[in-house]
Amino acid sequence: MQQNHKIILGGGCFWCIEAIFQDVKGVISCVSGYAGGQTIDPNYRQVCTGQTGHAEVVEVTFDPNIITLTQILDIFWHLHDPTTLNRQGADVGSQYRSAIYYIDENDQETIQKSLQNLVNSGDYQDPIVTEIAKLNEFYKAEDYHQNYFKTHPDQGYCQVVISPKMAKLRQKYLSKLH
Repeated sequence: MQQNHKIILGGGCFWCIEAIFQDVKGVISCVSGYAGGQTIDPNYRQVCTGQTGHAEVVEVTFDPNIITLTQILDIFWHLHDPTTLNRQGADVGSQYRSAIYYIDENDQETIQKSLQNLVNSGDYQDPIVTEIAKLNEFYKAEDYHQNYFKTHPDQGYCQVVISPKMAKLRQKYLSKLH
């Protein structure tokens, strides 16, 4: 039996990535936060300026006996646009970049294979611009960002941006959901 595993994913607003993975079987926790920048312990206002270098990310802790990293990455690739540099839809700025930060060196090979499979699949016509790097530091976002979609489902952003992603998740990955 393998121990729980972590991967840090950025695909636009962290509320979207968090909401998606909270419903996936084998995912134990999702924590919204910041990674990939140079400012120590940044806050939301700082990250939003684009000056800290951080991306909005989610630390996904999962049980690899239930869901593999490859399966996590497949969901990630298909529920955001990995071809747009520093943007997802109307969210624009380096803090919204597509990114994968790994903790375990062994994950780098799995990530690269997953990326190559995505490129070979032809699912995207444009080049994949996802940043892939070893995690330097993860900073948990403020409490009001945690569990955002589940606690604010009627908020405008949730309705317009997250709800369609959740519908796509249910359509494409129903067997992987609670």
